[in-house]
Amino acid sequence: MRLGRLFWKFFFFFWMAQSLTAAGVGLTIWLTHPDRPPPHARAERPPLPPPGTGDFRPPPPPPERGLRPPLLPLLAGSVVSLLFAALLAWYFSRPIRSLRDAFDAVAAGRLTTRIGAGMGRRQDELADLGQDFDRMAERLERLIEGQRRWLHDISHELRSPLARLQAASDLLRQQPERAAEFAERIDRDTGRMDRLVGELLTLARLDAGLAGRFDETVELAELLAGIADDAAIEGEARGCRIELAATGPLAVRGSAELLQRAVENVVRNALRHSPAGGRIAISAQRDGPRVRVAVADDGAGVPDELLERIFAPFFRADDSRAFAGHGLGLSIARRVVEAHGGRIAAGNRPAGGLAVAIDLPAA
Repeated sequence: MRLGRLFWKFFFFFWMAQSLTAAGVGLTIWLTHPDRPPPHARAERPPLPPPGTGDFRPPPPPPERGLRPPLLPLLAGSVVSLLFAALLAWYFSRPIRSLRDAFDAVAAGRLTTRIGAGMGRRQDELADLGQDFDRMAERLERLIEGQRRWLHDISHELRSPLARLQAASDLLRQQPERAAEFAERIDRDTGRMDRLVGELLTLARLDAGLAGRFDETVELAELLAGIADDAAIEGEARGCRIELAATGPLAVRGSAELLQRAVENVVRNALRHSPAGGRIAISAQRDGPRVRVAVADDGAGVPDELLERIFAPFFRADDSRAFAGHGLGLSIARRVVEAHGGRIAAGNRPAGGLAVAIDLPAA
């Protein structure tokens, strides 16, 4: 294993700090408590004369004790600090080296790289940094995978109308007498492509934070009334009725155009999946600092495991392939609601059908 520069920096500073500490402590002890002289250096005291002889002399003073530096304790302390500094430097530099290798792996395209398990049982800031890296890598992997799905879905959605346009163009050359019929088909497919491109641009602007200003005061009661009137005209052909229950004031701050488009997408989705003669209930009320809007239909509902996925771009359940649309309406609604600081969620009604709830901060 190659030891990097960070290891040697940690090692050098730790070892120097511990060595200087050991030397300072040893020097202080040596100066304040010098060692006693060895036994062979002590002077032999003469025997005391017998009492009463008058020949009493005090014993000579002991010889001066020499100060010898504690070389052995200092050497032992240096060796111990050397081992401890190496261990501590390895403990700190190893996870950082793992992080560097993980970053190199992600930069090389291996987005499945994770290092949380390699941190062991560490409970410190370096372990938290490893968990943050794992979350970042997971988020990046989802984003890249989402972009790949986007490209696949966009190409799939554009392939069919382009193929029909090519076929209509070829038939127009072969059968000019049917020009009016082919022109109508060409207009229908070009309109479908134009709507798809417009929805994609709206999603891109919302994701990039370039959707415009959000400083208007929007009265949701009036906005919902207009949407309900338009939906009633569309549902009249199938006998679907629109019921609106919204009492003001229901003012929110944001973009009136985007909010209308978001709620209209939800209402159109409910109208599209409602049976003939069904009912779409739109309600709105003020709940403290929030404004809550709900759109419920009498359709077949959505499996519980798909309730979150219906807000993903281009997602359509298997039983919805027969309906027109690109699967972008609810995605745009979610982006708009979240851009206004709100939340949107879907759930199945006990009596049947789907209910979509929108929660927005009141003005």
